Amino acid sequence: MYDRFNRKINYLRISVTDRCNLRCTYCMPEGGIPLLDHQDILSFEEIVEFTRFAVKKGISKVRLTGGEPLVRKGIVGLVNQLAYIDGIEDLSMTTNGILLNRFAAELKEAGLNRINISLDTIDTDNYCKATRTGNLSDVLKGIEAAQSAGLEPIKVNCVLMGQSDEEINKLKAFCSERNLPLRFIHQMNLKTGEFSKVRGGDGGNCAICNRIRLLPNGDVKPCLFSDLAFNIRELGIEEAFNMAIDEKPRAGTYNKSGTFSRIGG
Repeated sequence: MYDRFNRKINYLRISVTDRCNLRCTYCMPEGGIPLLDHQDILSFEEIVEFTRFAVKKGISKVRLTGGEPLVRKGIVGLVNQLAYIDGIEDLSMTTNGILLNRFAAELKEAGLNRINISLDTIDTDNYCKATRTGNLSDVLKGIEAAQSAGLEPIKVNCVLMGQSDEEINKLKAFCSERNLPLRFIHQMNLKTGEFSKVRGGDGGNCAICNRIRLLPNGDVKPCLFSDLAFNIRELGIEEAFNMAIDEKPRAGTYNKSGTFSRIGG
């Protein structure tokens, strides 16, 4: 399946919730954000139905995001339902790791292949400041649990927000010692269109972008840095999907109507 710029679209990112158990300084205000009403959030049945259609059209890689996906009740069951869809070659998740110690083994058993963990520092105090509510030891336990469960490769996502060279080097050493691929993401701004290529990954490179996004409210977004969105409840799955592919822009510009907590990055 190719878009009008001859990019092969095979990657679906699903934001399963706008809820999160952290308040990271670069993601949301300390007091949080207005949340969607529960009836406005897609059911698991709707998510699975859309994913089945997307896979039939050529999607082979699926990633669950949030908010924080592990705060959504029944998330292991959703993973299991998605894992049974014939044609998904790679089923993964991005998490902040706070609840991973509790869920890692269940997620692996349910069919999750691998996991990305957001971790910007291994300094206990700085982690608490950056996340406002987080405990670094919970994330470290989550990493150990993911390794024990075999959710590998376990990639670490670090958002660059002015950390010192010493702090970055400590994170590099931590990841190297544990064989955790480390990716650096420059802090982005949706409304001004500030983004760049991910160091150690493919994100941010518009020329090879292969993804679309399904948001918690049913919007299908063809581009993170665009206001374009096509809702599956309003348009139906097929039309929303096809419009997202047909209207996918050559490159990102800005997004004045969305937030990272709902889009999933």
